[in-house]
Amino acid sequence: MDNLTNLSEIGEFGLIDRLNKDNIINNSTTLLSIGDDCAVLDYEDKQILVSTDAMAEGVHFDLVYTPLKHLGYKACVSNFSDIYAMNGTPQQILISLSVSSKYTLEALEELYEGIRIACKKYNVDIVGGDTTSSKSGMFLSITVIGSVDKNKVVKRSGAKKNDLICVTGNLGAAYTGLLVLQREKATFMANPNFQPDLKPYEYVVQRHLKPEAQRKTIELLREKDVVPTSMMDISDGLASECLHICKASKVGCEVYLEKLPIDYETTKTLEEFKILPETAALNGGEDYELLFTIDQKDYDKIKDEQNISVIGYITDESLGQKLITPQNTSMDIKAQGFNHFSKTE
Repeated sequence: MDNLTNLSEIGEFGLIDRLNKDNIINNSTTLLSIGDDCAVLDYEDKQILVSTDAMAEGVHFDLVYTPLKHLGYKACVSNFSDIYAMNGTPQQILISLSVSSKYTLEALEELYEGIRIACKKYNVDIVGGDTTSSKSGMFLSITVIGSVDKNKVVKRSGAKKNDLICVTGNLGAAYTGLLVLQREKATFMANPNFQPDLKPYEYVVQRHLKPEAQRKTIELLREKDVVPTSMMDISDGLASECLHICKASKVGCEVYLEKLPIDYETTKTLEEFKILPETAALNGGEDYELLFTIDQKDYDKIKDEQNISVIGYITDESLGQKLITPQNTSMDIKAQGFNHFSKTE
């Protein structure tokens, strides 16, 4: 691309002005957004939800195969997902961005285009943030603010014995897409003339690069008057999230391997890597589906929903957390998803 603008040409405040010149307010709760020392929000009788998520270049994303527009979109969606996991609605975000001199103004405008597309789709306002220089690479942190009715907050700690365990969508696709992208990158690095053909892997690659948060599921549960007893989003793998809910709720669980929802494209692609689909579903991350439990009395309300699968039930804590195979044998659930500070990293 010709005529790229070095950030030193416009400075910090010029960058802020350029990235926020098209900012639009979508929510009545946003009284004052970008342009002052603080944003001003008014939530009246709602409970406020706040979460933050950081993404570091080389750890969370690789710009060899991650378009900046997709990165901006994904950074937002991963945060929105946390709010939906509490049965809430995301409404505002603050963006903190650190970048090195290798980035141009046009590159950051591409990043912000993805952020704005996500905010428009999910009806969220950008209300502030911070921009700084970095010695190397990019560091992107987004704080999301949302709200929920005071009597409808859903925590991890509410699951009780005999509750049904449910998941949305399908599992393992985002991890499978990452495997494909990493393989194609390795081939390209060995042979720069290589042109990857990602068309056969379009579904899994999209699930990794451009995930979606489960707003429609939350809206559906509200319509059907179903308040989950516990819930969280699946960012680190189903096994890890099951253990989180069980620990917080002081319960056990039984999860049936044959009930795990796995897309055909995911299964077919994983055959190339000689990985069992169940392994990817349990331990692959970044699907941003929802894991939740419901009282059995609510089963009839969700049983015909194609986007919701019942995969097991909650048991007494003394029975532990178990996977049940199609042969009706059981094994302990172990979290093998990504851990930033594990000794193997």
